[in-house]
Amino acid sequence: MGFLGALMEHGFLQRAVATGLLASVACGVVGSYIVARRITYVAGGIAHCLLAGLGIARYLQVVQGWGWLHPLYGALAVALLTAVVIGWVSLHWTEREDTVISALWAVGMATGVLFIARTPGCSQDLMSYLFGNILMVSPAELWLIALLDLVVISLALVWYNQLTAVCFDPQFARLRGLRVEALYILLLCLTALTVVVLVTAVGLVLVIALLALPAAAAGRLSRSLWQMMLGAAALTALCSVGGIAASYSTDLPSGATTILLAAAGYLAAVAVGYIRDRYARQH
Repeated sequence: MGFLGALMEHGFLQRAVATGLLASVACGVVGSYIVARRITYVAGGIAHCLLAGLGIARYLQVVQGWGWLHPLYGALAVALLTAVVIGWVSLHWTEREDTVISALWAVGMATGVLFIARTPGCSQDLMSYLFGNILMVSPAELWLIALLDLVVISLALVWYNQLTAVCFDPQFARLRGLRVEALYILLLCLTALTVVVLVTAVGLVLVIALLALPAAAAGRLSRSLWQMMLGAAALTALCSVGGIAASYSTDLPSGATTILLAAAGYLAAVAVGYIRDRYARQH
């Protein structure tokens, strides 16, 4: 009740809840795709390269005087570039895929750290992107997240059938004449956009957990991809709002609290799915 009262009074809490709800939609859709395609490790590589974009953008903003350049713009550019590179490597250089992803992961993080070190007074600010601080989302960031969310949802809806075919049976999709390579790159770009959306909510360190856990939990209880998407979005929204409420009441980090709730939801879904399957076998 104390949180609900504070929510009615404080704009920062209202923006935090709005961010969690907006992020949950893209997270549910794209998280279901990457769990079905089993490419969460690729999403991890994209996520950790974002620090380079954040660091470079803040360096240009503070040191070079590019006041218009928001760190999320840099994160978005690096995320899309990394998605294209990883997609090309996955399609044409499979035997070295893990090595290239690990190298991009390390180089992205190192580049971000170096630019942060060269930018006066921004270390603490950019640390919030590592671990998330949904309570500090500004109105401008909220609008940017809403715009990214709209792009992700629009692309996912337009290409729903094609992306579903690529996720579950790429060989069949290729036989049907679909451009599997292009659709795979599109899926990775959607993943990159979603990672940027989620960075503000839970940070780089935890972003993959929020993409994977709700979708995996929903997948245990769903019979189709669209049901999985709806369930993942609902669970992400519940965990996000619950994490905000818990962190506000207990003064704990909101990102970590959200992920623990998502993990609890996944364990509960696994238990329910196991009981349901066992009951079905017995009857």
